[in-house]
Amino acid sequence: MSMPLAVEEARSETVDTEPAIRTDALVRRFGPTSAVDGIDLVVRCGEIYGFLGPNGAGKSTLIRMLCTLLRPSAGRAVVAGHDVVAEPNEVRLRIGVALQEAALDNAQTGRELLALQGRLYGLGRDTVRRRVDEVLDLVSIGAAIDRRIGTYSGGMKRRLDLAAALVHRPELVFLDEPTTGLDPESRARVWSEVARLNRELGITIFLTTQYLEEADALAHRVGIISSGKLVAEGPPDHLKRSIGADLVVARVSGHDPAVLDQLQELEGVQMVSRVDDALLIAASDGPASVLPVASLLYASALQVDSLTLRSPTLDDVFAELTGSHIQVAGAR
Repeated sequence: MSMPLAVEEARSETVDTEPAIRTDALVRRFGPTSAVDGIDLVVRCGEIYGFLGPNGAGKSTLIRMLCTLLRPSAGRAVVAGHDVVAEPNEVRLRIGVALQEAALDNAQTGRELLALQGRLYGLGRDTVRRRVDEVLDLVSIGAAIDRRIGTYSGGMKRRLDLAAALVHRPELVFLDEPTTGLDPESRARVWSEVARLNRELGITIFLTTQYLEEADALAHRVGIISSGKLVAEGPPDHLKRSIGADLVVARVSGHDPAVLDQLQELEGVQMVSRVDDALLIAASDGPASVLPVASLLYASALQVDSLTLRSPTLDDVFAELTGSHIQVAGAR
């Protein structure tokens, strides 16, 4: 097992190497609809790349093309140094995949499933036995590994699926919404294991998620997709700072077309937008801006239901770019 690798060290060492993933104008159409619409993407070796977007934005379609499960309609994708269309078998040998729906046989034990996965990749019996022990040391399943999978909880099935994706020591692991539907404790455990895989083994991880806090906690960089297009990309902190140092959020009702321009003219205000019933006012000094913002709003034709001050989130970045939210009805 390699020594822990700091994020900045990983970045500096991989700048000049072949990226783990590169796409050029990648497109996937279903009839007249472009689920993925001309995405250019570079994922560096050794990083966790978080891919964010609401349901239907194109996240799962993209990941299925990168995993060779769907052919692109146009453009090109290279994964682990191999073209996904021209060399799909070479790609499959080098990646691990845990999709939203774990393909697990409830009649098998966890150990039997991991051993079968290793044999399907052509590993010998002794190697399989050793690799299974290694991944069980990384992914916490405990004594349940020798029970039938049908007795597992949802969180245990997710962790077993992650272990199965690691048996053959892939260079790159794709995780498609790995914690959707899990309870908070199980989600936190999966987060910890994903971070450990990257930190201790240097595995590149491509993670799609609707959970903004998941990407914020794990990802070195994130890409935000909306209607099949990449609308923003960068380290989470950089993207949030692009909105402003602080965010004054006013929940309002009514209509006053002059208010946005008036708010924009206030000293210290950097950006103003309205998303549904919320006014988002980005400010260089939030506490100093609260009073003038409140005074202006209460003098307007709007009814102010609440006024809060907080730090920007990735959802605010998405809302500013698209006029809607990633987590439309809240995280599950």
